[in-house]
Amino acid sequence: MKHGAGIYKVAKRLKCTPEEILDFSSNINSYTKQTQTQLTTEELVRYGDTTYSTLKKTIAKTYQLKKTHIALYNGATSAIFALINSLKNKRAYLYVPLYGEYEKALKLAQKKIIKIDRAKELYAKPKKNSLILFVNPSTPDGTYYNLSKLFQLWKKQNCTIVVDESFLEFESLPSLRHELQNYDKLYIIQSFTKFYACGGVRVGAIFSQKKNIQKLHQPLWHLSSYDVKFLLERLKDTTFKKAAKKAHRKNKKELLKLLKNSSHFTKVMPSDANFILTQTKDGTKLTDALLKKKILVRRCGSFDTLTDDWLRFGVKNKKMHKKLKDALHHIP
Repeated sequence: MKHGAGIYKVAKRLKCTPEEILDFSSNINSYTKQTQTQLTTEELVRYGDTTYSTLKKTIAKTYQLKKTHIALYNGATSAIFALINSLKNKRAYLYVPLYGEYEKALKLAQKKIIKIDRAKELYAKPKKNSLILFVNPSTPDGTYYNLSKLFQLWKKQNCTIVVDESFLEFESLPSLRHELQNYDKLYIIQSFTKFYACGGVRVGAIFSQKKNIQKLHQPLWHLSSYDVKFLLERLKDTTFKKAAKKAHRKNKKELLKLLKNSSHFTKVMPSDANFILTQTKDGTKLTDALLKKKILVRRCGSFDTLTDDWLRFGVKNKKMHKKLKDALHHIP
């Protein structure tokens, strides 16, 4: 599996509906809230605002930015490909392991790729004028890094820096956004689907200085009117944010305890995100056994430095955790 949330293929293989799959492979917020978002006939018929001015204004307020510092895309993955394709750096440093689409985008843009193992050579000096790609908190391990020292190293080397902060909001961790005004070669990738629990709503963003945003290619009407309306409502819903963070803390603690108490795992890693990385003696055997019980988890062999004995579990709710616990208990 090269990406989480592959429930449709799995359901077809198991001859069941996607709704029957307990999806621990995805990293969408476990806290969900019934949405009342609907489009009127008038909204459905007319074209949307191509500038997305209202949405950008709300995002700017939420993330303490200026509207001119925001570029919107049809999901964070689209933002990643568009940004990497637009940057002129010939050499790119990937701090691995990380989200696999970064490497795909670099290959498509014909960049030279150098991989840095975060666990062993975090402070290795990149060559001058290189492109830096770093996910914080990282995936699939969920480690949050204080980037102050690294950021200064990258700046000294005159690097173009791309930091993905898509999982930052779950635990209110410090962002690098405050450095946008100080360094004109900094870009931040922001997904809204993770924390705001809307995998079906495709909105992602690039944050950077105004001159950088103006250079990016953004096609007309790349967000649907529903995408815009839903995200506007969710960003403005302060009760959602408060309840989501409270539920995350409780559910993550519950999942962590469950995994640590299971005899199947030799390692359960600490995490600053909404997923937990574990190691088991035979990842293929365990995931296949869980799949027979319609429980899907993420094997991590497609990540650099990891094998399929490393499994990632998304934080879910109490009901799903109980089913996972029961399943693990009955697997020899």
